[in-house]
Amino acid sequence: MANQDYVSRAPAKKKKNTRNGKKSPKNASGIPLKSKLISLLLIMLIAAFSYGLWSLKTDPSTKTPLVEPVKVTTEIKAKNRADELPELPKEKWTYVKDLETKEIEVGQYEVKEKGPYKMQCGSFRTAKQAETLKARIAFSGLEAQVKSVTGTSGLWHKVFLGPYPRKRQAEKHKHKLKRNNINGCQIWGW
Repeated sequence: MANQDYVSRAPAKKKKNTRNGKKSPKNASGIPLKSKLISLLLIMLIAAFSYGLWSLKTDPSTKTPLVEPVKVTTEIKAKNRADELPELPKEKWTYVKDLETKEIEVGQYEVKEKGPYKMQCGSFRTAKQAETLKARIAFSGLEAQVKSVTGTSGLWHKVFLGPYPRKRQAEKHKHKLKRNNINGCQIWGW
């Protein structure tokens, strides 16, 4: 099968509506007959609705009220008696009086401080990695320290912040570091 070039070909010409070779007659205004009939029907319905509303407005039978006025002779006397307030009922419960006279015992509590805290953000084998993290922390506005520690597995360079007197201050700085994409910091007791 040969390849055909569809882009370079001229578009196909549309066939005109013809019946037995003759052109179909168009309406003079170009609006189809069905649309004309629907719009005429809508206009007639709107006119009939507005005439119905007008006739209800002008009809004398709709002007009289449907509800008869209420005779007020005995009801006014009963309402005057109701204006007086009845006596207050006696209370069944005693908790209101109990609350007025209740004494509260206040104990003496001591808050124990757990001590200073430090936040460790990394532990690296090379000093260069530790200094890089220290610089990133410095760009976030905090001051970190690098401490070299020799353990059973060799030399480690730990990056930490602190000491903090309260854990809340350490948490505040931890959230600040998280906003600057420095994750993995842990808070330890000093």
